[in-house]
Amino acid sequence: MAHQAVTPEMTDDQFDRYVMDVLARELGPGGYARYLMLHRSGSGDYTRDRHQWLDGVTIEEIWRDMEDKGLTQK
Repeated sequence: MAHQAVTPEMTDDQFDRYVMDVLARELGPGGYARYLMLHRSGSGDYTRDRHQWLDGVTIEEIWRDMEDKGLTQK
């Protein structure tokens, strides 16, 4: 998603999608997955939705991203 200014005209759904795009971009796959586990429980279809943000990502990439962010114990 291209950079978009948050405006009062955004619907709640548009704002939510914008925030999720920013988080996914800034946190990387591992951080985004962690955020969703902590803050997005209860509704939705995780099995379907995870393909939108994890397709093509290997476990090695997720682990490396987590190591880079200091989220693993060595």
